[in-house]
Amino acid sequence: MQSDSNTTKMTDSKWSGVKRGFRRTFFVILTLFLFGSAIFIYAKYFYTYSDGYRAGLLQKFSHKGNLIKTYEGEMILSSVTGNSNVAIASEKFYFSVTDKKLADQLDTIQGQMVIVHYLQKNGSLFWHGESPYLVDGVKRKP
Repeated sequence: MQSDSNTTKMTDSKWSGVKRGFRRTFFVILTLFLFGSAIFIYAKYFYTYSDGYRAGLLQKFSHKGNLIKTYEGEMILSSVTGNSNVAIASEKFYFSVTDKKLADQLDTIQGQMVIVHYLQKNGSLFWHGESPYLVDGVKRKP
């Protein structure tokens, strides 16, 4: 009977070691997954990929959205103008604004030539707008 008891103790200690190893491996993998997810989320939504200035005609600025309203704008960036300062070759620049004061300022200067400062993110969060370009400053172009 004593040999059965020793065998049971050895088997139990062997299994408890396996359980500890499995638990440790599980927590290491879980920690690495959470750390990797945090790095991915930061790099995708909060890291500023680039920043710079764009100059053009502020064509459209609106406050839109179904559940969460965001400020969205559209500028025409013209590289070639015609006789009457009409843009011939142009590209559109879509952007979002998160600051209410800046949004009010942009709303009053629609249809004018402006220079905006933007931050480009790798992705956009739905409460920051539709565009990965976030405008944080504006001035009228002379």
